[in-house]
Amino acid sequence: MEVSPETSATSTPGRARRADMKIGIIGAGNIGGNLTRRLTALGHDVSVANSRGPHTLKELADETGATPVRAEEAARGAEIAVVTVPLKAVPDLPSVLFDEAADGLAVIDTGNYYPQRDGRIAGIEDEGLTESRWTARQIGHPVVKAFNGTYAQDLLDRHRPAGDPERMALPVAGDDEAAKRKVPDLIEELGFDTVDAGGIDDSWRQQPGTPVYGLRGGVDAVTRALAEASPERPEEFRG
Repeated sequence: MEVSPETSATSTPGRARRADMKIGIIGAGNIGGNLTRRLTALGHDVSVANSRGPHTLKELADETGATPVRAEEAARGAEIAVVTVPLKAVPDLPSVLFDEAADGLAVIDTGNYYPQRDGRIAGIEDEGLTESRWTARQIGHPVVKAFNGTYAQDLLDRHRPAGDPERMALPVAGDDEAAKRKVPDLIEELGFDTVDAGGIDDSWRQQPGTPVYGLRGGVDAVTRALAEASPERPEEFRG
């Protein structure tokens, strides 16, 4: 969920952190930019790309130490790649996006379908695909849905150590069990708990308009919100 970002961040690991990883971020908007800030602060090797080219990312690179690259280079050698672009831009991503990624690459999809921005997407509207299932088909790689209902500013301001009563939980959905272990580990390191929201075909439970979308709650609250979700897409999120 995108809001205007600030430019400072501190790191509060959720638990003992794993070795530094190579992480590629495709999209440098509010979520992508703030993930770049947090992940570099945690010591990870981050490459970041946008649609306008590396020269437009100099300020973010100077601030964080991330490496600005072209989109087709962002996932080179990466263990985790984050796709955080508008859904209407997903079909235009390079076909070679993940060709040089590390074995066992986990791809995080942060996207949301907003028809007023993205136009009408038939696969979602007519076929009933979840937003992340549609994205996975476009990019030709399984995805884990995460961060899509998270306020960008919360990535900077609301991370907490494990056990803190104010620690937020984020829903995570995906079909690849190995990826679903890797992504929650990263989220824990960022300072948030996670709740398993099921497979990608269950990820409608965390799409826009559902009770968990934008929820700043802990594990119990997020678990309840996922259970209360309706599969019917709200009118304001239909094209």
